[in-house]
Amino acid sequence: MKKIKLALWGDNGHQIYKDLELHPEFELVVIGSIAESAERDLLKKYSEAKLENDYEKIIHDYGVEMISLCSEYRSEQADLAVRALDKGIHVYAEKPCALSEKDLDRIIASAAKSKGLFHEMAGTLWEEPYWSMRKIVQSGQIGEVVQVLAQKSYPYADWRPRNEKVDGGLVAQVGVHAVRFVEHVAEQKIKDIHCQTSTLGEVRKNSELKMAANFSGRLENGGLYSCIANYLHNPGMGNWGNEMLRIFGTKGMIESCDAGRRTRMIIGDKDFGDLDLSDEKPDFLDEFIKEICEGRKMLLSLEEELSPTRWMIRANFFQ
Repeated sequence: MKKIKLALWGDNGHQIYKDLELHPEFELVVIGSIAESAERDLLKKYSEAKLENDYEKIIHDYGVEMISLCSEYRSEQADLAVRALDKGIHVYAEKPCALSEKDLDRIIASAAKSKGLFHEMAGTLWEEPYWSMRKIVQSGQIGEVVQVLAQKSYPYADWRPRNEKVDGGLVAQVGVHAVRFVEHVAEQKIKDIHCQTSTLGEVRKNSELKMAANFSGRLENGGLYSCIANYLHNPGMGNWGNEMLRIFGTKGMIESCDAGRRTRMIIGDKDFGDLDLSDEKPDFLDEFIKEICEGRKMLLSLEEELSPTRWMIRANFFQ
């Protein structure tokens, strides 16, 4: 099978070079704007790959068919994505793929015209227990969703960017997971959003890092949602992050706590205990590859995929 000629740009985020061995469909041809230690490791494993730190040359001179973007500054990423799409190159971009609605709409418009496909690294739904929770919602077991409560928490560290242009900041970088819980897992479209943030706990001078955020609003079906995001997670829990999702319906409730280590479903007066997570689930990047190679449609439309990013952009604007 013909391989997809892949370029990697930047490593500010979940760059996919650690997963390349799991995806033999790729042929790594060029890397750029990546830390020297990662460059050395990649060139040892993929000796035919080239090192190129001129983005224009990467998208024009190497026959690249797909590029994975984890840009040094997330504020530049939308422009990089559009330039690649305009060349017919598939783009896989770290979150948030854009920091303004104008740039988000530019990406969507460019993808609509391009032979290349675009996806944000938006695989939250494709992880357990969230994949199984969505199936339960779809089954109707908990009835109509009335309220969704979600949390995403990460640890604080000195390397957290002081400038939100680097990674999008707490709301767009971390909060987007919680909104994906609402829209992608609970399958509820958000109607409006209200956001508050706090820098309390950030001790570094000249830093705009938000330490905590909450955002809430109405759902299009008339229900409500509430989310929190913060950099207040403590590593003693044993997980890198602490996620929580509770979906309340007219017939019952499902929940996942402590990064998926505890799950539960209650219907009426019956406690079903832990969710059954034994069913096979697809991998988000695998699904993107199938879309490229086989023309298979992704589960979510691009508008649906990027809707949580859009709402986080709006939350940042209206806080």
